[in-house]
Amino acid sequence: MTTAGVIAVANLEARIDGQLSRAIEGQPTVRERAELVELIAMRGHVLGRIADAERAAALADALVGQEPSDARSFVARARMRGALHQFAPALADLDTAAALEGDRVDLDAERAAIYQALGRYDEALAIRRRAVDRRADFDALAALAGVYGERGEIDEAERWFEAATHRYRGTSPFPLAILEFQRGQLWMEHDDLRHAHAWCDAAVRRLPAYVPANGHLAELDAALGNTAAAIARLRPLALTSDDPDYATQLARILGNTGRTEEAQTWRGRAEARYDELLARHHDAYADHAAEFWLTIGDDPQRALRLARQNLSLRQTPRARMLVRRSGGHPPG
Repeated sequence: MTTAGVIAVANLEARIDGQLSRAIEGQPTVRERAELVELIAMRGHVLGRIADAERAAALADALVGQEPSDARSFVARARMRGALHQFAPALADLDTAAALEGDRVDLDAERAAIYQALGRYDEALAIRRRAVDRRADFDALAALAGVYGERGEIDEAERWFEAATHRYRGTSPFPLAILEFQRGQLWMEHDDLRHAHAWCDAAVRRLPAYVPANGHLAELDAALGNTAAAIARLRPLALTSDDPDYATQLARILGNTGRTEEAQTWRGRAEARYDELLARHHDAYADHAAEFWLTIGDDPQRALRLARQNLSLRQTPRARMLVRRSGGHPPG
């Protein structure tokens, strides 16, 4: 039995506040500062706060400056650089951490995550399988499932997702909710909307505040014909999240239902926000911005340019498909 989602989010907030207070009052250890980076990044993911991701990245960068001889500093920064699609600098940080004799398990996990994001699935799979052979715990099994999902091996991915779920022994709802969301994403990519809806709904029931899962659930509601539910779910997300994806979805659905004036308002908000994000973190938001300009942004040339830039960073099936949808012809 996991902790109720509302309580878990409150506990996460309390842990972050506690860590920040200790940082102000004294000299926190490297481990504590690296943990703070991870906690803020987790909150950013769950609550759809890009500002938290930026804050975590800034803290990780400062940690390297303050503790340049500790491998944990570089691992923390590599994780945040990977999240912002700064893949080459992230790998360089892992090389530095290895030279500083960082924990091999942590380094392998971070390197596999970056390889997976880059579309280097064979290398990621080899690392993830070694991790399962070494210790088949929840994290190792869930990570292996994710690689198989990215490779398009859905049956194999589902096998390992199930194994990971049964292996979970914690009380926090975050790991299981994230796993359920990943399963929902996998089924969405394979156009099985009902399976996708079931898993995204499971993630939201476990963790009601989980913004990305709510966003996907709204998208699935709309695709399945439940437009009113989709709009009701998206409005609070578009109002409170600084991620323009939710305003984009809301504008698209409103436009499809003939509510043109309101759709244009949300479209304008999304466009302004994407311009801000591309100026600060171009690599991280090129793909989502391309989706915006390809659809309600109504600028296919800009969409194609962004899609090609995204493909130049990572050779994934999703990146190649985005180029094709934008009217281009990806190499290979």
